[in-house]
Amino acid sequence: MKLSDSIHAKAQSRKDIPNSQPLFFRVAPLRLCVILLLVIFAVPATSAQEVADTIKVRTRVVFLDALVKEKKTGVPISDLKPENFEVFDDGQPREISYFTREGQARKPLALILILDLRDDGAGRFLKREEVRQAMVEELAKLPPGDEVAILAINLNSVDDKAAAIRNGKAIWLTEFTRDRAQLQTALARVPALVATPPEPSKTEKSDPKNEKKETSMTVSASSDKNEDNTNDASKTKIKENDVLETETIRGENGAVITRTTKKDGSVDIKRVSSNGKMTIQLDNFYDMAGATRDATHLVEEKRPNSQAAIVWLSDGIAPIFKEDRDAAGQILLRQNAIFNTLTVDMRTVYKFLLPLGQPLIGWTGLSIAGSGKRLAQQSGGETVHVSRVRDYGAGLARVIGNLNARYNLCFQLSEQEKDDGRMHELVVRVKASDANGKTRRLEVSSRRGYYMPKSGVDQAAANSSGNHK
Repeated sequence: MKLSDSIHAKAQSRKDIPNSQPLFFRVAPLRLCVILLLVIFAVPATSAQEVADTIKVRTRVVFLDALVKEKKTGVPISDLKPENFEVFDDGQPREISYFTREGQARKPLALILILDLRDDGAGRFLKREEVRQAMVEELAKLPPGDEVAILAINLNSVDDKAAAIRNGKAIWLTEFTRDRAQLQTALARVPALVATPPEPSKTEKSDPKNEKKETSMTVSASSDKNEDNTNDASKTKIKENDVLETETIRGENGAVITRTTKKDGSVDIKRVSSNGKMTIQLDNFYDMAGATRDATHLVEEKRPNSQAAIVWLSDGIAPIFKEDRDAAGQILLRQNAIFNTLTVDMRTVYKFLLPLGQPLIGWTGLSIAGSGKRLAQQSGGETVHVSRVRDYGAGLARVIGNLNARYNLCFQLSEQEKDDGRMHELVVRVKASDANGKTRRLEVSSRRGYYMPKSGVDQAAANSSGNHK
């Protein structure tokens, strides 16, 4: 082939390619799109890989407070150090990871004062103006940020039916405040609530809305467990439209408590024995367990960032099913609420009958007295006896002062510890020596347990049961 023919052939082959776009640029858009797609999909793929490789660490800690007093004098001790404390969780020692002394970084106090106004109990003393004034004087001294709410129960009369709760069994005299005038006004209502109500007129008697529903007790026994349960089920079905809420409590002894809250606010409590043959029904019954629930609920709703504390003022008589009392103790531990008692003198006749009566009614599962002291021990609170007028103010001062004189401790849970939903027993021990090197005799008050949540989802709701953010 001639050179000219070769050149002509090459020229001819170039003519076959369109002049509008070189070959590289014809292919480039496809390659570019593929590259861009790879880049786009590669970014999230890398991010996903990074997330998958990230180790999530969930920090869980248990907070508790401890009041330490000289055993002989009852005076709080404020000069202790972390090394003086030992904390045991289900018998196993825990390393203290957080420690503060009295008044350091403490939460504001949300105090609930519950007054049992039975006229044959504490009500006979609370009617006296000088007693109430002593209480006002002390409550008005609450430190800044601390507040008190007052709940009156076991009323003889109701001065404000619109404000009454639990079908007239209780009334909030005031919600959280530290205003002296408001406290004075609230406690000034007590004599009218203790007084015997006047006889209702014929018009009031005929109006069902004005009828005061009294507490009633029914005891039934059956040799056939299934028959008894069937009858109970039929009774429940008839009245189910009146039911607002039902709570079932199973005791360690096998007995079952059913708390039924109705739409009118009243509470019915039924206890079925472990063998199912004995049933005790208390209708329209408001007890220590109910008041504890209402008190802790108010703190949770109105003052969620405060330290909940209850002061129960009574003569010590407070009938309650033992299983219900234990459930109230669980509520206190879950909410990290501290239960305290101010106990007035019991009537002489009750002092005589109580040791005889409690064993006789043991088969019912009811505890007549002593439950307040038990709840105080479980939650790390105090029991104070009051008799003279000045004791009421001094008793409140002691409880409030000791609530603010506590050490705050905390320990961390490991990642391997599961959220088991059960109660873990806590024990706090303190060892310290005096200036002469002798071991000091100390008394420690602290809550006796905490509850783990059932799952990680419950973490935020478990602050008071030991798991804090």
